[in-house]
Amino acid sequence: MNRREFMKVIAAAGSAAVLDPMDVLVKRTMAAPGYFGLHQFIEAHPEAVFIKRTNVMDKTDSEVKKQEGIELAKEIFTLRDTPGIPLSQMIAMKPNLTCTSGSAKTIDGMGIITDSDFVEGIIEGMKEVGISQDNMYMREGNWLGDSYCPNECPISPYIQVAERTGAHLTDFPTGREITQMRLNTLEEGTEVVWKDCPEGAVFKRIGYVAPFNHQDSWLLNIAKFKTHSMGMTLCAKNLQGMCIHPHIHFCEGVASTKRQPDNVFKDFQPDIEANIDELYAKHLQDGIPRWDKQGGSGGYWMETWAQRACDSLSVTDIGLNIIEGIYGRNGNAFLKGPGPGGKAEDFMTNILIFGKNPFRVDIIGHWLGGHEPGNFGLFHIAKERGMCSTINPAAVPVYLWENGIPTLASFQDFERTALVTPYLRRDYSGQREDEYHLVDEFFSYGPVTAVESTSEERQEYRKHEKEPEALILGQNFPNPFNGRTIIEYRLLNSANVTLEVYDSRGRRIDILANGWQGKGTHMASWDSGDRASGIYFYRFRTDGVDKVGKMIIAR
Repeated sequence: MNRREFMKVIAAAGSAAVLDPMDVLVKRTMAAPGYFGLHQFIEAHPEAVFIKRTNVMDKTDSEVKKQEGIELAKEIFTLRDTPGIPLSQMIAMKPNLTCTSGSAKTIDGMGIITDSDFVEGIIEGMKEVGISQDNMYMREGNWLGDSYCPNECPISPYIQVAERTGAHLTDFPTGREITQMRLNTLEEGTEVVWKDCPEGAVFKRIGYVAPFNHQDSWLLNIAKFKTHSMGMTLCAKNLQGMCIHPHIHFCEGVASTKRQPDNVFKDFQPDIEANIDELYAKHLQDGIPRWDKQGGSGGYWMETWAQRACDSLSVTDIGLNIIEGIYGRNGNAFLKGPGPGGKAEDFMTNILIFGKNPFRVDIIGHWLGGHEPGNFGLFHIAKERGMCSTINPAAVPVYLWENGIPTLASFQDFERTALVTPYLRRDYSGQREDEYHLVDEFFSYGPVTAVESTSEERQEYRKHEKEPEALILGQNFPNPFNGRTIIEYRLLNSANVTLEVYDSRGRRIDILANGWQGKGTHMASWDSGDRASGIYFYRFRTDGVDKVGKMIIAR
């Protein structure tokens, strides 16, 4: 379009729907939001993984860790006056609160669980956004009276977190505390939520500590960046702790499960052993790395655990997954590891990893922990069961998250920390692998179809003089905004692209992109500086395409 046509477009757009940008603010201020949601970009990109760098010098610096949680929560949560997650919804929060042998408040033991100061910050940040602590419920299946470690509950640092924030932790609507509850006395709906799993390989029905998996709850999964016998115990593993006893025993072997009393075994598939035998044989033949390790902690045991984990996740809707990696831990996930005196070690890794899909988040988490994700059977099984479309970190869109703004990056742009694990140790058939090791051997993912060479694309474009087949120009976000905003667009072919900003009089005031760009998703950030409140426009042009979007600065 020429300038005259462009002016007509922005004149029509400027007069339509919004006559005064301040009207938007007044309406939003007057209306009491009834919903909350995630940052628009996170919601729009469930396939993506986001990484935020933190700045904590010492793992004992409570205030700095708490502030990191507050900042992240304020960046990723938002209130809405349009349909989203009702503010009345129960927020079921799952930090890693596993057993610590009473060491959770000590220097040696604090790396076993999700950092309590960070989670306190998340809660306080959500409260600042406008989400009530009355609807926040932190839970841990290991604390039930008949589970692994109910004695951990009264000495956990999360007791103080609950007291300071007002979030629920040990209390239930029935008036009972979590340590008083046992399988044969659980009240359905308020203390336990049952979910059928008819297609499960192991489970037929699973019990969850309420309000996990309640129809009126929204799940926030906050895992710890640490290793485990299962590799790294990140988002997928962390949600094991939602379950009641004895369903929580994902690490239990098939033989032990078959010995459960009838009132328990009825919740498992009657042909569990045949299922696992068949699946293990298939995956062994498929060549899942390390699946050939025999014995009680070998590939068959890992098959059983991974299938249990996938059974549970197949019936669980997750709102958001976060890996707290302010500091990461090596070793066996608890107190033992390769450090002096046989202790686990913590490292200041200073990353937060988050996204909608737990397996994608964990794939990037394994990579950042020094491992090759394709070597872990869990990801192969999740892909086979349709829970994740890739196991290749190169096929996962990764974004650097800074001050609430995502920027497309590569997973290789981030520093890796070698967190050694006891996972399926190769100490058989003449192999002499250390007890704690990296699972970083080469894995062939095959052709990478999600990412292609820019130079090859450019040559192909010039060869055929091909115009973009299609593109998507998104609405800027946030909008209205005060400060910076993001404009996202997608090319299905490489092209020369121009993205400009205009004021309401049609004067160009900024150029955000001008040049050749490869196919794929792109984002441009515009800093409005000290420009006045009002309506502005962004104009996107490439061969044969000219589109305009409207945005509002509201100060």
